[in-house]
Amino acid sequence: MSDQQEFKNMPSKAIVEFTCSGKAVGKMRNELEVNMTKPTQESFVLATDEGSFHGGDATAPPPLALFVGSLTGCIMTQIRAFSKRMGVQLNDLHVNTKVQWNWTAMGKIYETAPKSFEIDVMIDSNNSIDEVKELVAAAKKGCFIEQTLGQKNSISHRIKTKTGWENV
Repeated sequence: MSDQQEFKNMPSKAIVEFTCSGKAVGKMRNELEVNMTKPTQESFVLATDEGSFHGGDATAPPPLALFVGSLTGCIMTQIRAFSKRMGVQLNDLHVNTKVQWNWTAMGKIYETAPKSFEIDVMIDSNNSIDEVKELVAAAKKGCFIEQTLGQKNSISHRIKTKTGWENV
């Protein structure tokens, strides 16, 4: 089935849901099973690890590398998918992303806060600059990760106890 046909078969609204189950293995390595559960089903196996700073063996990318890679890949995917739908020719596409966090030592631990997210998009196209700008604007709105970062989010955490789940 073509990309256009599959898109036409999608509902006008849907929930997109992913779940992840992680298991600690080795010194700092985490093995993750990521599942897309809605609107379709797909599964992926990923791993993270840390370098010597956190006592790891660097056997896999650290979580922040996956995060920045995911942000970059998300906007690139949306640009490529939407270019077809918007009739914007892509001869070449490169994206450079820089993310910075503030890191503050707090005794034996530390705290972090986001500082900046910068995404440079380089598109070679025969279309006008206005059409390319419209494409990038649409891709920004379609990038799940970018849209998540642009919102104030509430993230809940629970811990399993002998008597059930407790909020942390």
